[in-house]
Amino acid sequence: MSGFFAMLSRMKYINRWGLMNNTRYENIAEHSLEVAMLAHALVTIANERFGQELSADRAAVLGIYHDASEIITGDMPTPVKYYNPSIKTAYKAVEAVAQDKLLSMLPKDLQRVYDDVLHERDAALMPYVKAADKLSALIKCIEEVRMGNNEFNLAKSSCEQALLGMDLPALSVFMDEYLPSYYLTLDELG
Repeated sequence: MSGFFAMLSRMKYINRWGLMNNTRYENIAEHSLEVAMLAHALVTIANERFGQELSADRAAVLGIYHDASEIITGDMPTPVKYYNPSIKTAYKAVEAVAQDKLLSMLPKDLQRVYDDVLHERDAALMPYVKAADKLSALIKCIEEVRMGNNEFNLAKSSCEQALLGMDLPALSVFMDEYLPSYYLTLDELG
């Protein structure tokens, strides 16, 4: 018997933005789906507009699993996780232990496949997944600020600055062509 997928299904119980006052809570399952869709979109843009030959499907899979270790570790708030190099290094080590624990829940014949996904070793695709992760955070901030929650103003600015510092032409396209629509109401989208 393997509890791997049952454990993954618990992603829906881990809320993000734990230190922030939220108008709507977001769990890591929702976040991971959004990251998967955004990573797929970014790689698709890179392929179609900038001549890359990357797997958008694999980027989506990496996005699905990018926070799986948080089932065990919980979602550590960004200001804490990156407070200083020692904490960042220690948290990376804790993440690796959590990833290995998840892998140990699989039969041996499947561990190689999921090891490759959980440990995020794909150097060509990980910049897109990281950008998608930050985009998802920015989108959450936009939604909160639109609902009048000023608690997310500084986080929104920080996410925007981080994204602007990433050297991914596909990300620039997404931010220019698609991000403005996140400021619209449902009626305005239609």
